[in-house]
Amino acid sequence: MDKACHFFINNEAYSFNVGGDFFWGENKLLFEEEDNIISKMAWKDDGFTIVKAFFEDEFLKLKESVEYNIIKAIRISGVSFDEASFTLEKYHNVVNTDQLHQQVIQTTRNLENRDFDFHVDTLVERFGDVLGYRLTSWIEELQKSHIQIRISRPNTLDINPLHRDGYLSYWENIINVWVPIEGCNEHSSLPVLPGSHLIRENEILRTQAKGAEINGNMYYVPGIVETAKGDIDLVRPNPKPGEALIFTPYLIHGAAINSNSNITRVSLELRFPKLET
Repeated sequence: MDKACHFFINNEAYSFNVGGDFFWGENKLLFEEEDNIISKMAWKDDGFTIVKAFFEDEFLKLKESVEYNIIKAIRISGVSFDEASFTLEKYHNVVNTDQLHQQVIQTTRNLENRDFDFHVDTLVERFGDVLGYRLTSWIEELQKSHIQIRISRPNTLDINPLHRDGYLSYWENIINVWVPIEGCNEHSSLPVLPGSHLIRENEILRTQAKGAEINGNMYYVPGIVETAKGDIDLVRPNPKPGEALIFTPYLIHGAAINSNSNITRVSLELRFPKLET
């Protein structure tokens, strides 16, 4: 069954169809207000903030590693192109069909620390200092680290549905880290719904995990299409290069439509669990 998901990003209206079996949840709050990963933060009621993430040449080194992984993924998909002149912002000129794009992201969605010429645990320590908790990059349930490159071509549905990562068991007790790499601006950065981690489940209409479909693609995360709170008014925090957006996994986010006319948006997603003591 298809349902239209209507929402606003920075006061601009958007809509797309989400397929799936939809239901209202139980009368409970999944976000634990005591001793959660953002419980020591002044911004805990918003559920997100922007922090300085990189110093000196760290960001450039990470960006080069992201570009290397994308070029490698395009090569694996069988596309012939001039690697020397390739740029991230013009990715859509090389990967110019939905089918090719799906082939590329099959590789870029499941990367690990070892795939990057960058010491990811530097960020683990840095964000742990910010949050006041010890973190790790190791995802125990997955038995590996996990890094995902997000690639969103202009004016496409290269997006996730609105969702909460915390619905998936391996993301229940993590900090989400979203890093802009290329083409991230007020028209393309990741939208979030401020304070939505405090919305109870019986006020959210969603699918089960692996039950949301957009444009023929099935997603691991449950898709949210409506809340009992009224209009879904998302904002784009829009961190600058060298910064990161960090947020609780129970914050509603996604639907990161790239409204730029001719620029591909590339970002990096990391998830760091809180170490239990």
